[in-house]
Amino acid sequence: MAIKKVIIIGAAGRDFHNFNTYFRNNQDYKVVAFTAAQIPDIDGRKYPAELAGGLYPEGIPIFAEEELTQLIKVHGIDDCVFSYSDVSYQKVMNMSAIVNAAGANFKLLGPSDTMIRSHKPVIAVVATRTGCGKSQTSRKVIEELMAKGLRVIAIRHPMPYGDLVAQKVQRFATVADLKKHNCTIEEMEEYEPHVSRGNIIYAGVDYEAIIRAAENDPSGCDVILWDGGNNDFSFYKPDLTITVADPHRPGAELSYYPGEVNLRLADVVVINKMDSASPEGIQTVRESIAKVNPKAIVVDGASPILVDNPGIIKGKRVLIVEDGPTLTHGEMKIGAGTVAARKFGACEEVDARPYLVGKLKETFDIYPNIGSILPAMGYSDQQLKDLEATINGCDCDSVIIGTPIDLNRIINIKKPTTRVYYDLEEIGYPKLSHIINKFVKEQELTGEAVN
Repeated sequence: MAIKKVIIIGAAGRDFHNFNTYFRNNQDYKVVAFTAAQIPDIDGRKYPAELAGGLYPEGIPIFAEEELTQLIKVHGIDDCVFSYSDVSYQKVMNMSAIVNAAGANFKLLGPSDTMIRSHKPVIAVVATRTGCGKSQTSRKVIEELMAKGLRVIAIRHPMPYGDLVAQKVQRFATVADLKKHNCTIEEMEEYEPHVSRGNIIYAGVDYEAIIRAAENDPSGCDVILWDGGNNDFSFYKPDLTITVADPHRPGAELSYYPGEVNLRLADVVVINKMDSASPEGIQTVRESIAKVNPKAIVVDGASPILVDNPGIIKGKRVLIVEDGPTLTHGEMKIGAGTVAARKFGACEEVDARPYLVGKLKETFDIYPNIGSILPAMGYSDQQLKDLEATINGCDCDSVIIGTPIDLNRIINIKKPTTRVYYDLEEIGYPKLSHIINKFVKEQELTGEAVN
């Protein structure tokens, strides 16, 4: 049978994982190229030979997604494998139309071909959209497990935007490790809340190598926590799947890929942000769960907002800075910073758009529906400089930092700032603690504090 020529359509994450698990050593296929989207400045690289395996001694080139049609025709591509997440069904099928019209097959790889089995019990925390509150849910689960004396290793969905060989397996145990691995803002936002609480977290490119390193971590490992990102489904076969849904975007749980996959796979669904969502939005999410996964346990949750200095908000004209991906492909119109501005009495939410500098202008061109809030984009040194210049050039009294990290640590903000904090709180019953207790018993786990 003739070898099939393949392009993997991705965004520096699921695409590399799909290659590693399904194509790397598969002699029935030749992966001709990757294409890249969503993340700035990741095209024009190569997936390196050191990671690509013996069938690809020269590595695999990465092109901009805009070149897809031409690549299909020039190389006589048979299959295009769509491999990124947090996209509407309209976007998925538009891409299918582009691929089919160019003459190739359009494919999606599922869990059976891409999930790796761990030698340790796995809890997967995933979501229906970016920005649902998955990270605080992950932290809550880890706290419940650690309270039982169990050693938990978190593994985060990939964000390999730098040297891919150096990022094959990354281990973060301290804040200093973030600098050691040259982390972007997006990476720091995900890793720092873990390490600041004393948790060890792994990430990188090769998730087979990562899980084996995590299972044998020097600190010990009883449970793997998959901290999923970008509403992707787990890279590992889970023993318990917890899916977080967002009633601020009701209906998205049934209209975004692969968010609906996560909803259907869920053992537990956490409806988060109920303290700030409308009753109608909450009810829509409940109806979606009942429609596609009525056996799932539903946990009602809230993400109450705290700030370290309310006086910097009250009566002030504030610039709000939020997590970048939540505003861009996550399509959120408000975030924790906006909730804080309204809760603590800001007199005006200043529009960031007149003050944009450099690459931040490009971000708003690509995502014109962001609105007035400033996304904390920091994939490169230039973006960090542009973020700093935009904030300092803004005509405002103070800045609300709604990101999970303190931006003052990495850029020089010359205005008064206050940070927003939020953790998951369950409302009523059932609670995650009950679900974790059952999981621990079923897996026959024992720890220093487990009776």
